[in-house]
Amino acid sequence: MKRALRASDESDLDLTPMLDVVFILLIFFIVTTSFIKETGISVNRPSAATAEKQAKGNILVAIRPNGEIWMDNRHIDVRAVRANVQRLRAQFPESSVIVQSDREAKTDVLIQVMDQIRLAGVSNISIAAAKGSAR
Repeated sequence: MKRALRASDESDLDLTPMLDVVFILLIFFIVTTSFIKETGISVNRPSAATAEKQAKGNILVAIRPNGEIWMDNRHIDVRAVRANVQRLRAQFPESSVIVQSDREAKTDVLIQVMDQIRLAGVSNISIAAAKGSAR
């Protein structure tokens, strides 16, 4: 009888160290995660055969077919692009800017947006395209 009680006492596992490790891993993943700011709209991107997936790009600017510019889930004027990019760049210094222009958007608006981004001090600008065959 005494042997049976000793065996059950010895088989209990202390889960506290494992919970500590899981908690530390959770904190590590939360701290190291980079959050992507969405533009708030979806655009019909043009396709390109040479499109590449970009790993980093925390600052997104979207241009709709009617020329509306969207950042951080809100519609902004082209003159406000520079200030918004500077603000987001201060939060994410290592990030690049990705412009998601609709295929029906005017090139003039795209050029104005890219000019405002460059005036904000960002030289690493990418234009989003869908992977596919170019027309």
